[in-house]
Amino acid sequence: MSRAVLITNPAAARTTHESVKAVSDVFRRAGWRFEVLATTGPGDARRIAAHAVADSVDLVAVQGGDGTTMQAAAALVGSDVALGLVPGGTGNLLAGNLRIPRGAARAAATLVKGHRRRLDLGRMDRAHGAAYFSVACGAGLDAWVMGETRSEEKRRWGIGAYIATVLRVLPEFRSFSAAVTVDGVEYDAQAAMIMVANCGEVIPPILKLGHGISPWDGKLDVVVVRANDVWDGVRAVWHVLRDLPATGGSGTFIGYARGETIRVETDSSQPVELDGEAGGATPFTASVVPEAISVVVPA
Repeated sequence: MSRAVLITNPAAARTTHESVKAVSDVFRRAGWRFEVLATTGPGDARRIAAHAVADSVDLVAVQGGDGTTMQAAAALVGSDVALGLVPGGTGNLLAGNLRIPRGAARAAATLVKGHRRRLDLGRMDRAHGAAYFSVACGAGLDAWVMGETRSEEKRRWGIGAYIATVLRVLPEFRSFSAAVTVDGVEYDAQAAMIMVANCGEVIPPILKLGHGISPWDGKLDVVVVRANDVWDGVRAVWHVLRDLPATGGSGTFIGYARGETIRVETDSSQPVELDGEAGGATPFTASVVPEAISVVVPA
């Protein structure tokens, strides 16, 4: 009989009493032993997951957003306890990249019937200790957008809240000078946004950051976006949507690089985010942790 801990975040946009019950019903019908524990504040998910690892459960399932998911995942790094995803937040980008169904009951069925696979994570060392990301971390515009989008907007509009914030802040945003070092090789860039990606899709499966970005390859991918006005931003998005190759000269709106350790330094302090959560400010160093955790994916 499998044992699971289900961590729920009642503050997440789509985590409701009904959706939690739907997950519990699936576990119960499958004959699993499980415990449902709700978070009440920052750090709870990591503490609950760490206790579950010490208790040798088979699965830590998270019903919430990407922030709650990564808190729990941090406690699972290097262990054999699997991470299960039940989308309950606004973006749920990791679940989308892994093609986990959005409905609570269908996602829970995936946890019961799916299979385990080791997943790479990104790691960023900060003053308070190591922080991990599953999809991407970034500096510049993306971090500004995450910080400027209010919780009530996310609950009401979902992913549309982020799009509205982009349209609001982009006219005033300007590219900054940056030095990006990839495995010891330094590149100079003018950037509105620098993303270090572990997964390839920022709006699964619609908007992809680039070709060949994978959480299974032991690498991180750097995506540098230059945009000084709305028109530049539109052209950059068009470049990404059509998966156009990077070109030299003034026509370059997207730049790519791939490596295991990435250092980002900027001429002016820029906010940093990890999977949509605030992560301090530049400079930062991100490195890949190959096969960091076990995650349940659709069979």
